Amino acid sequence: MGVIGIIFLIIFVIASLLLIFVVAIQSEGGTGLGGIFGGGSDSAFGSQGANVLNRVTAILGASFLILAILLAVINKSHSTGDSILDSVKIETTEQVTDWWKSE
Repeated sequence: MGVIGIIFLIIFVIASLLLIFVVAIQSEGGTGLGGIFGGGSDSAFGSQGANVLNRVTAILGASFLILAILLAVINKSHSTGDSILDSVKIETTEQVTDWWKSE
């Protein structure tokens, strides 16, 4: 994984943590962590809070999926091209005669 892959991985982790946080602060019917920021208005960002949180959640979710696909493509393109089964050590066994059939 090159420098670009590491940068995408860092952005991916940040997007993941932000997505977890944004989903956690959304309130469902007045319950949840959303009441911490809004006080008496029952939403984190005032009267338009639900729209803002929905939009931020959608953007973070889309970025999460796009970054996951990009990281998969970057990691696949830098592989040696061999299958993982090609790297498995194949052991050969010797032909053993049964001990009770000694000649």
